[in-house]
Amino acid sequence: MNFLLLANTELFSGIEAGEIKKALECLGFEQRRFAKGETVFRAGKIVQSFALVLSGSVIIENTDFWGNTSVLDKIGAGQTCAESYAFAENEALMVDVTATEQSEVLFFNAKRVMTVCSRACSCHNRLIRNLFFIVAQKNLHLSRRIFHTSSKSIRGRLMSYLSHRAAQCGCGTFLIPFNRQELADYLSVDRSALSNELSKMQKEGLLATEKNRFCLNTEKSESFIL
Repeated sequence: MNFLLLANTELFSGIEAGEIKKALECLGFEQRRFAKGETVFRAGKIVQSFALVLSGSVIIENTDFWGNTSVLDKIGAGQTCAESYAFAENEALMVDVTATEQSEVLFFNAKRVMTVCSRACSCHNRLIRNLFFIVAQKNLHLSRRIFHTSSKSIRGRLMSYLSHRAAQCGCGTFLIPFNRQELADYLSVDRSALSNELSKMQKEGLLATEKNRFCLNTEKSESFIL
């Protein structure tokens, strides 16, 4: 187990690497590996554990009755998923969580995490506080997605999302965590229509893009280097 890696995650923030081993002994955990395309959590299931991605990444998707898919998020190493469902007892998952590449995941039982152990160790209390912070951040993330998809136009949705990413990075040049299909699903638009709109925006000098790398141009110059 890489305790230094765990110490750099939001879940174990503020807990020394040496204390994490003790915390894991209190919490218990299951460590599993997933191949690309393998399901980590399946929609419709009731879960009692949440997951911490150690390596690789997973995508969180909702698929309706007619097979239309909406991407809610993409989770990378050091991030968690399914905690809201694990803590809300008897609430069936509305999403599928799927590995987008070979990934390694830790699973923690929610009840065991939320029950302070007999030793009342400070690291356990800190971990519970970290979980509240993570859940709050996830709620804000979902609120932002609603905001990004509120525009009726594809351009409006793109500009909302890309503006937010630029603000997050503090720079007009940045990477996004999605490929084109994932971005289209995240913004709830058709992939071809999204690609056409991005092409128009490049011709108009609003941005330059290559794969998941974007460079925004507020001056709308004819061309600029990506």
